[in-house]
Amino acid sequence: MTDELTILVVDDEEDIADLYTTWLQMDHEVRTAYGGEKALEKADEDVDVVFLDRQMPDYAGDEVLERLRDRGLDCRVVMVTAVDPDFDILSMEFDDYLTKPVMRDDLADAVGTMRKRDEYDETLQEYYALAEKKATLEAEKTPSELQNSEEYQEMTERIEVLEEEADPTNAGFDDDYESMFRDLPGGE
Repeated sequence: MTDELTILVVDDEEDIADLYTTWLQMDHEVRTAYGGEKALEKADEDVDVVFLDRQMPDYAGDEVLERLRDRGLDCRVVMVTAVDPDFDILSMEFDDYLTKPVMRDDLADAVGTMRKRDEYDETLQEYYALAEKKATLEAEKTPSELQNSEEYQEMTERIEVLEEEADPTNAGFDDDYESMFRDLPGGE
């Protein structure tokens, strides 16, 4: 990846989409779509990161995400939404989840994180995507709700397996590798 990324901002609220675009276009090429249908038209192999609203009238963000993945586009997807996450996020193939209101620093941090994740091998990419879902759910659900969710328990087990499989030499990491895991939810 070059320093400048191609980012697609998708939100049916034009003011929000335009604000995100303004913030991001200072450092990146930005495409803006005011709904799911337009997002699917503007998404191609040049897009590196998609900021995707979850609730839109024409196509829900969940559906847009599924279609992007079905098309095989190799982009990172950040769900940006006012919807409180539920266990349904476990089956969604996004890389990060931001809850509105989202500020400029939140977007910049997400872009930086997505840029780094693109360098990771598939094991680490899956690990971090699942760790993000785990953290999102743990922030929203009670311990009892988490314990009673079979999907959550399966995801937690998968995270443990991925942590065992992760190979810092394949991912291009040095001694900071273990500290990255400590910084994540459930890290030591």
